[in-house]
Amino acid sequence: MSNESMMCDLETGICGVSEEEAMQEINLNHVEKRITLYYATDPICSHCWALEPVLHRFVEEYGHYFTLQIKMGGLLASWNGFSDGANGIQKPSDVAAHWKEVGEHSRMPIDGSLWHDNPILSSYPPSRVFKVIQSTHPGKEQDFLRRAREAVFAFNRNIGEDDVLADIVDQLGLNGKEVVEAAAQQSAQDLLEEDFESVAGLGVRGFPSIIIVNEENQGIKIVGARSLETYVQALQQVLGGDLKPKQIISLEQKINEGHLLFSKEMEVLYSIEKSDIESYVKSELAEHTYRMGHILNEMYIEHI
Repeated sequence: MSNESMMCDLETGICGVSEEEAMQEINLNHVEKRITLYYATDPICSHCWALEPVLHRFVEEYGHYFTLQIKMGGLLASWNGFSDGANGIQKPSDVAAHWKEVGEHSRMPIDGSLWHDNPILSSYPPSRVFKVIQSTHPGKEQDFLRRAREAVFAFNRNIGEDDVLADIVDQLGLNGKEVVEAAAQQSAQDLLEEDFESVAGLGVRGFPSIIIVNEENQGIKIVGARSLETYVQALQQVLGGDLKPKQIISLEQKINEGHLLFSKEMEVLYSIEKSDIESYVKSELAEHTYRMGHILNEMYIEHI
């Protein structure tokens, strides 16, 4: 402490530096801005699957700035009267080529041949299961959504079927039969309809859509699968200040979360070139703790 700060001024009655006004307004409530990130999606949205690597990293690094709310959008009620002229989709078999294109472009593997052999009739059944888990076992719904996407995109399983959905829910440590039965009730459809209303209120017309808003419900809407920089800039604009990213957890911690990790996801998450992924995995993970495989020429790892 300097000698100057020890001086006491008889006129102001202040001991210390005295170039201050006698009366000042202050606010000691350093309240953080409340930011909500709405993610409007659907279990069978191929571009949402393509977004997984970027969204994953964005939430890892900047999730402490916002509350994430995932909303189901209702991409496919049924094939009766369905038409997506922009993508040339009129019937189930039309989806296969579209999915293949998205998979090849994003390098998040998509098989898609189920659209010829055993097409999904509606995306509502997995969406209702998501809502039931969200309401009865909060925190597990995101794991369900991820596993459902792995099942349908990479492993070509029809997630519109009850037995497939029950198996995925069982993998979460929940009772798949009970959850799927609950998802068939009107109450589950009511929960889903609430999401549809919320998504419509956010002005969403396509998926994925991410809406970042502050407590005054002002913010930014981003439609489609975009770059990491796009989401970071949007969050920064809504917050009105610089962002400090959190350190990303290690690959060992990440693989312990239980789902697959594809090469593209690791490349984005850890800023690594595709050619260096295998050596990175071997350097980060102990032998015999993981399994490495390939789907549609894309490498993935999983915990064993």
